[in-house]
Amino acid sequence: MTSATRQPDTAAETLPPRLIATDLDGTLLRDDKSVSPRTVAALAAAEEAGIEVFFVTGRPARWMDVVSDHVHGHGLAICGNGAAVVDLHGGPGAHKFVKVRELERENALDAVRLLRDAAPGTVYAVEQTYGFYQEPAYPKLHMEIPDSLAPAETLLGPDHQAAAEPVLKILAYHPEIDPDAFLTLARLAIGDRADVTRSSPSALLEISGPGVSKASTLALCCAERGISHEEVVAFGDMPNDVEMLTWAGRSYAMGNAHPDVIAAASGRTVANNEDGVAVVIEQLVAERV
Repeated sequence: MTSATRQPDTAAETLPPRLIATDLDGTLLRDDKSVSPRTVAALAAAEEAGIEVFFVTGRPARWMDVVSDHVHGHGLAICGNGAAVVDLHGGPGAHKFVKVRELERENALDAVRLLRDAAPGTVYAVEQTYGFYQEPAYPKLHMEIPDSLAPAETLLGPDHQAAAEPVLKILAYHPEIDPDAFLTLARLAIGDRADVTRSSPSALLEISGPGVSKASTLALCCAERGISHEEVVAFGDMPNDVEMLTWAGRSYAMGNAHPDVIAAASGRTVANNEDGVAVVIEQLVAERV
């Protein structure tokens, strides 16, 4: 497997970029969840210049309509923090899963138990390839109606209605703990049973299979294309982007980024509401002329 750990430093700045990997919320998208005309033009210019653009997001596939018109030739996006590679060519509601890196149910149940013990009051939701399920006490954070309500142990059990459907990640929410403290606590409690990260400003954690991250799935996609990490330019704003920004040859933290993201990135651009991704892409395209 291609490593998602950055290799020893090379002259990445001198290598022409072959792939742009960008997060969506808080990064490519403005706060109103729109893609600005400037950003649309920059994405098109990158593709015309021969630079592939990959959207790499924590979002599930069903939330990709906002960018499905901008995936250009390859049509692919990395969703669920690396748990799935999705072909969006079919348009809204007709996406196809190209690669799934599921969270095994035994690991998911262990993570639920371990975090419940470490942080009483934690409530859960389960994200699967096509369904979304939650505990009754899980708040309405996602503006959607869950397919069923039950304790996480039931949702992940062998008798649940979607037991044959892969689990992409589980979501863990705590109403009181500081978000960064909750992330640290969860990583210590769960250990190597799963990967834990967060992309929300609230105490909402995203729990994936061991070794599953934006970085590791992006590394696999790049290896399939013969693209080295030095030829990748990445953008992000939250802790779930840190590994990807560390792996990429060049990386940019948004002006609105979390401190851990700023520390991980090799560069910085302006905020998402100021089209920070487009600003850098325009520079990259100009360098190729």
